[in-house]
Amino acid sequence: MGRTVGWIGVLTACQAALLVGAGLLVTGPARHLWPMTAEDDVVTAVARMRTPVLTALSSVASGAGDTLTVVTACLACCLGLVVVPRLPLWRQAVFLALAVSLQSLVFLVVTAAVERHRPDVDRLDGSLPTSSYTSGHTGAATALYGGLAVLALTRLRGPWRRAAAALLLVIPLLVGVARIYRGMHHPTDIVGGLVNGCLSLVVARHAVLAEGHGTARAAGPPAPDTPPAPAPHPVPGRSGRTVVVFNPTLVAAPVLHALGRVLARHGCPAPSYVATTAEDPGGGQAAEAVRTGASLVVVCGGDGTVRAAADALAGTGVPLAVVPCGTGNLLARNLGLPPAPTDALDAALHGTVHPIDLGRVEGDGRPAALFAAMAGAGLDAAMVQRANESGRAKSLLGWPVYVLAALRVLRTPPVRVSIRLDGGPVLHRRARMVLCGNVGTVQGGLRLLPDARPDDGRLDLMVLHPKGPRGWFGAVRALLRGRRRGPGADRRGGPVEFFAFRRAEFTFETPRPRELDGDPVGPGRRLEVEVRPGALGVLLPVTAPSSAREG
Repeated sequence: MGRTVGWIGVLTACQAALLVGAGLLVTGPARHLWPMTAEDDVVTAVARMRTPVLTALSSVASGAGDTLTVVTACLACCLGLVVVPRLPLWRQAVFLALAVSLQSLVFLVVTAAVERHRPDVDRLDGSLPTSSYTSGHTGAATALYGGLAVLALTRLRGPWRRAAAALLLVIPLLVGVARIYRGMHHPTDIVGGLVNGCLSLVVARHAVLAEGHGTARAAGPPAPDTPPAPAPHPVPGRSGRTVVVFNPTLVAAPVLHALGRVLARHGCPAPSYVATTAEDPGGGQAAEAVRTGASLVVVCGGDGTVRAAADALAGTGVPLAVVPCGTGNLLARNLGLPPAPTDALDAALHGTVHPIDLGRVEGDGRPAALFAAMAGAGLDAAMVQRANESGRAKSLLGWPVYVLAALRVLRTPPVRVSIRLDGGPVLHRRARMVLCGNVGTVQGGLRLLPDARPDDGRLDLMVLHPKGPRGWFGAVRALLRGRRRGPGADRRGGPVEFFAFRRAEFTFETPRPRELDGDPVGPGRRLEVEVRPGALGVLLPVTAPSSAREG
């Protein structure tokens, strides 16, 4: 994060220097050269074309770039990117806010360094205290609407995304023309504003959305002792039987009909639909599908439904297609599947079968069970239990209910725990939480396990034990950094420790709440966790292997 901030600062300083230099050239040695000598004539000619209708239209266009409009629209869009989607688009919101902010910062520097009088015509807006160079309205509009165009191209699907992006890109041009029409800027001021906004977008995009920062990063080399990931397999033949296992409390009939249309387009015209029950959350239905010869099982529900089905499908060779319909959807999120159910199924059916690991858990006499995303004890399990107790609030609020639950259980006391990894020496800690993960990202886009990959033949462990406000601050800072470790290295010491293992044993001093993939499994003192490499075949988009390995 520190390097990224420094990189942004350096590029922004270069951007400001470039625009200041261009401004000093325009107002200095080049002011007697064409086309600068013709700018006043252009503004005067445009002013003579004024009509009541054009003036009204120019007022609307100019207003699209004023400070209040841009700030309000930017805040509204950022809030929408975080709250509206099933999974918050934190990076996209930061990208948009950063682009607008960088443009504003550079604009203030340039107008302070370059003094240029506004055109000598009847101006339709009040005289502003800033220099005519550059056009702040045009720069702000370019950063805002250009940023929205970038998001439209990268996030929307279908033929309308290019049309939406084109309409958004036209707005800064209309703002620039309106500013000339209203006598507020010279043409070179408009060009300077466009350049300022575009450069701010480039810096923000490469800092926040470029490869290496998003969820589609290429995976690094595996650890020397890590077995290579199995090669992907083709999608099973369409002639086989397809079974759709769905949670009726989360999946409505219209969604099932839409999923049926997607399956039909991919050559699966007559799938069987089987609902889960409170007594059987998906495991029995998936096992029955295997016994009756299913060649593909589609699971529609939350992480609990997916976990139960994955437990039944592990080692059978029958692939799983995950359709996220729950609150957390951790596995789908970490595998790079779209959040919308129909989009996720369509993307999966366009892809191939990729073997992923599963985790196996037992302890305190409870039967062994498999998990696909995460298992833990302590603070995270208490949070999950509190969120599940919220009832209807969980279905109404979605993932933010986990944030509210976390705030209510932060005072969960630490407890002594003994940890043995891969038969090594016992580690003694006083921890608030131990979290084992096959994937790393949780609700809100936070990467709790930055090194977790679902197909690397190992599981990752986080041990959280902050002490006092300073310890909590250090823990939050460590989690926000999300840095990858070197191959085979653990990160020990401090309020957060990270490890990788194939088998782990945990013994707590007193019983702790425990959870598997977001489902409470009751308190206990012991946990034994081991990895099952490549145990489950999952249909993933063709672009998903890198994302899947990133977790």
